[in-house]
Amino acid sequence: MGRGRLVIAAIIALMAIITYFGSTSENPLTGEKQRVAMSPEQEIALGYKSAPQMAAQMGGLSQNEKAKALVKQVGEKLVAESFAAKSPYKFSFHVLADPRMVNAFALPGGPIFITEGLLRLLKSQAELAGVLGHEIGHVIARHSSERLAKQQLTQGLLGALVVGSGDYSTAQIGQIVGGMINMSYGREDELESDALGIRIMAEGGYDPRAMIRVMEVLAKASGGSKQPEFMSTHPAPENRTTRIKEEIAKRFPQGVPKGLKE
Repeated sequence: MGRGRLVIAAIIALMAIITYFGSTSENPLTGEKQRVAMSPEQEIALGYKSAPQMAAQMGGLSQNEKAKALVKQVGEKLVAESFAAKSPYKFSFHVLADPRMVNAFALPGGPIFITEGLLRLLKSQAELAGVLGHEIGHVIARHSSERLAKQQLTQGLLGALVVGSGDYSTAQIGQIVGGMINMSYGREDELESDALGIRIMAEGGYDPRAMIRVMEVLAKASGGSKQPEFMSTHPAPENRTTRIKEEIAKRFPQGVPKGLKE
């Protein structure tokens, strides 16, 4: 009985691994080889199908016409004037009505949201461009599809662990470890999106140093939370600031070009 269970567990694990490593494709915009769970068309379909429900769960869309127009204007300018225009995704920009939540996020395929709570803390169009450029970066880099592929691999391996060991406590430990592995990838996603956002901002005519001010806003809004960074999907704003400064210096070794909107 035990040997048969181990054989089944091995088959489950092997199928999960083959599926994961067999889903490799090259991102034409970033040049990165990725393991993804969806095609761009599937990402678009999923993002736009889930957008209304996601907005409803977060308090609904804002009725502030001025805020909506500003976010749409800056977002569409970033896409039109940057390499994001070459992507297959259908970007749209939305404001959520929640005045207290400080957040912004992107769904697969292009829908991008920012809360009124965060928008009110931003002091310039360039800072808004920093937030939206970062979220555009998530979409271009296909982070949602990557996370789904990793999640499917983790679930497959955990299933094999349960079958093979017959020990639920072992599975619980595996779930904790698997969750931490997936969260660590999330932190790298954030840093990659910062780098892509810097490029998108500059190509769209905005000074990328405004993203540093966005980190200051986020640090202040966090209220000095002391949650360990390794248990969070977002790196601490202070650590992101260091990486952002390094990326700006790398991209503009002669200094940030003059004439970009601050």
